[in-house]
Amino acid sequence: MFRGRLVPCHEVPARLDHVLAELRRRGAASLLAADAAPDAAFAALLERIHAPRYLRFLERAWDEWIALDPANAQLDALPSVWPVRGFRADVEPDNFAARLGLYSFDAGTPLTAGSWRAARTGAWAAAQAARAVAQGRQRCAFALTRPPGHHAGADFFGGYCFLNNAALAAQALREAGAARVAVLDVDYHHGNGTQSIFYERGDVLTVSIHGDPRTEYPFYLGHADERGAGAGEGANLNLPLPRGTDFDAWRAALDAAIEAVRRFGAQALVVPLGVDTFEGDPISGFRLQSADYLRVGARLASLALPTVFTFEGGYAVAEVGVNAVNVLDGFENG
Repeated sequence: MFRGRLVPCHEVPARLDHVLAELRRRGAASLLAADAAPDAAFAALLERIHAPRYLRFLERAWDEWIALDPANAQLDALPSVWPVRGFRADVEPDNFAARLGLYSFDAGTPLTAGSWRAARTGAWAAAQAARAVAQGRQRCAFALTRPPGHHAGADFFGGYCFLNNAALAAQALREAGAARVAVLDVDYHHGNGTQSIFYERGDVLTVSIHGDPRTEYPFYLGHADERGAGAGEGANLNLPLPRGTDFDAWRAALDAAIEAVRRFGAQALVVPLGVDTFEGDPISGFRLQSADYLRVGARLASLALPTVFTFEGGYAVAEVGVNAVNVLDGFENG
């Protein structure tokens, strides 16, 4: 739902297909599916990042939607009411539409028959990627999944995101022994879910380079004065940039982000990899070119940290494969 109309989503299966095809075209040596089914340890990991009642809602939501009316099987579930300032959010309503609004923050993220399965399987892949890196089996791993995750908070979905793959990877790295983990988000849109999950924690640094939230989605987080709170004071860094930012200015922000990761003393890195910073992206406003992503990867590699990439935005579908794999090539050769 966008400006009162139902419109096609920009987050489409072809995004993943183009990245996978480009990886194969370049002869990627290791393309693996998650090597086991989600287990009890993964279920516990999910509950350390996401609220149990939220997970229960997502798991059951489609069946509840169909139970309201079998004809709903032909429709997407979208919220129509939300709790805003002054409303209570601590009590979960019985009404399905009210619960759908309780757990969402936009009307552009349809819940469909496959949403829970896809989100959970993608989150499992991110956890598996973190485990592979933590165990030293890989210098880096890329969780190539959809839907994306960095807009999902502990108990809310939006921005096409239901479970926060980057946050789950960071938590998995922490539990595997990394005392400090950095999440460096390079998507055009601020990783509001990741920030909110770790905002009061001092063991995970969250850094985001993104479009200025005064004009860019998701609008309500991502300002430069948001520095963390409590134990997390100083462990959040936002680097908002205006529309029209070119690679030179964007790279300066990346350099500042990398320096922050070094100062933090991170022992592992998670990169929510959005390539919607591309000049041709239909819903973004930066001006990076395909060749620039090779340099992005090389700069990230300069940190010399075990690294997990999660697949986030990038909606110039024809170029998304080249741009994403350029980052990986730049990292590998950096």
